[in-house]
Amino acid sequence: MAQPKSKVRWWMLLAVTAIALYLCWLMLQPFVAVLAWATVLVIVFYPIHQRLLKRLKKPSLSALLSCLLVILTILVPVVLVTIAVLNQLSGAMNSLQSLIVYLLDPSSPYTGRVLGWASQYVDIEQLRSGQYIFDRLKGVSGQVAGRTLGVIGGLIGAIVQMFFVIFTMYYLFRDGDKIFATVRDALPLEEAQATAIMARTRDVIGASVYGVLAIAVVQGALGGLAFWVLGVPSAIVWGVVMVFLSMIPMLGAFLVWVPAAAYLALTGHPLKALFMVLWGTLVIGMADNFLRPKLVGERTKLHELLIFFAVLGGLQVFGVLGIVLGPVVLAITLALVEVFRAADREAEA
Repeated sequence: MAQPKSKVRWWMLLAVTAIALYLCWLMLQPFVAVLAWATVLVIVFYPIHQRLLKRLKKPSLSALLSCLLVILTILVPVVLVTIAVLNQLSGAMNSLQSLIVYLLDPSSPYTGRVLGWASQYVDIEQLRSGQYIFDRLKGVSGQVAGRTLGVIGGLIGAIVQMFFVIFTMYYLFRDGDKIFATVRDALPLEEAQATAIMARTRDVIGASVYGVLAIAVVQGALGGLAFWVLGVPSAIVWGVVMVFLSMIPMLGAFLVWVPAAAYLALTGHPLKALFMVLWGTLVIGMADNFLRPKLVGERTKLHELLIFFAVLGGLQVFGVLGIVLGPVVLAITLALVEVFRAADREAEA
């Protein structure tokens, strides 16, 4: 009779544990993004934190200084750039509206003939209507502004979220080694397998942040600088757009600077257009070819097509953080599949 009772107790314990884990998930779910941001930032800055810890010999002070370094390096520039983008967004929409009106002008020496042919099939006058263009751009600008505000979570929400991220980073920095060991021991894998998967995760995050993000920022800065020198309206806005496009594989900054060169050519600035083409090809394009092997190399060990869909899927699921978490989830999944394949090979042997 003792054995059935022990089985009942075991199933009851399992049910209670499952309920407890589900309740914990419900409590932690609102803070998943905070934990993810804090974890990514800590992994990126952990080598610097270790150097500080070796010199200061005080974990709490080293963790505090590491958090301040993250704030000065990332959060402050992001907030300033976001404010600048919001300030220039309305100007960018007005410039785009003026460009559309200019290109749809039947008397334009560049597009007049094409418009004359297209007017047989499309109502060009309606397209040239200022109200029509305004209504379309208003919807686009509203979506862009909504996305931008959604990224930072609104002013108050962003401040609160940043506070929780920094608060979490402090303890991850201070107790990082203990947390790493606890997570490794909690995984239902052998110690070598768990260590290998966590090292793989660290490599993918490092490659995504150090490599992809750094290259995107460099390309966006170079493109924004060229736009500012050439007098292209809303240079900061288009520079930020180039940053985001450069982070997505198979896309890139050329999706912005090529239309900019066409804009300069159509508005009567052929020399500026030629300079934009040369700058985009030789400087912006070569920056990617020069930096990517050094910063990314073979650290991700993922095919570009897989990374492309992982980034797009990650953006859909995790938002902006999906640029990093998408490839990470894919890499962990492939590593787990390899663990099962290795176990099967061992079993067959």
